[in-house]
Amino acid sequence: MNILQRFKKIDEYFAPKIVGEVNDVYVKIAKIKGDEIPWHNHRDEDEMFYVLEGSLLFEIENEEPFRMNKGDLYIVTKGINHRVSSKKECKIMLIENKTTAHTGDVQSEITKSISEQM
Repeated sequence: MNILQRFKKIDEYFAPKIVGEVNDVYVKIAKIKGDEIPWHNHRDEDEMFYVLEGSLLFEIENEEPFRMNKGDLYIVTKGINHRVSSKKECKIMLIENKTTAHTGDVQSEITKSISEQM
C-alpha cells in the first residue's frame, strides 16, 4: 500500500482511519487541521504519532508545547494528558492498541468509535 495515496480517501479532519493491523495494534492515518482535539489521555495504552506531511503542534500537560515536522515520531506514555493541532493540513500515522479510545474518556464532537475508524 502507498500510505500517502490512502489519504485521498479521507475528507474529514480529526477522523483516524484504520489502514492495517499488526497483532493487537492498529495502524491508523489521520488528517489534522485546527485545534478541535480536546485534552485527553489513554489510561492504559501508549500511543505513537508519526508525521508524514506537514507540521503538528504537540501539547503535553505541564510541559512546553513542541512542534513535530515531517519524519518526526513521538510516543505518548499511557496516562499523559495531551492534544495536537495544526494550522495547516498535517498528515499523521498513529500506532495504537486496538483498545485505545480515540479521545480517551473525553467525548467530544470529533470523537470517533472504532467502527467509524474502519
